[in-house]
Amino acid sequence: MTTAPAAGSRDLPHPARDEIRLEAVLHALSDPVRLRIVQELAADRDELACSQFELPVTKSTTTHHFRVLRESGVIRQCYRGTAKMNGLRREDLDALFPGLLDCLLAAAGRQAARLGD
Repeated sequence: MTTAPAAGSRDLPHPARDEIRLEAVLHALSDPVRLRIVQELAADRDELACSQFELPVTKSTTTHHFRVLRESGVIRQCYRGTAKMNGLRREDLDALFPGLLDCLLAAAGRQAARLGD
């Protein structure tokens, strides 16, 4: 059951662990900008505000990328004051798809090294 926000709340809807689908996760991680967001969250191992990411896209496109990651179950977002904080749902992803996130992040790192990114 998707966790829906209360009426008038600033909470954002997230899929429950058992609703997270492999296809949605792979789709979310197939975009280079979204993969970069996940890499930064994985490296930091803490929540980061949306404003802490320097992405090569407009603010509205950035919002779209975060929404895709949240709706697929890859990240969790919450408001802390006026900041929208983002955290990787590593525990959920590792429980559902053991090793997937680590493999994808390692492969992305090897590709970046190979291509000089």
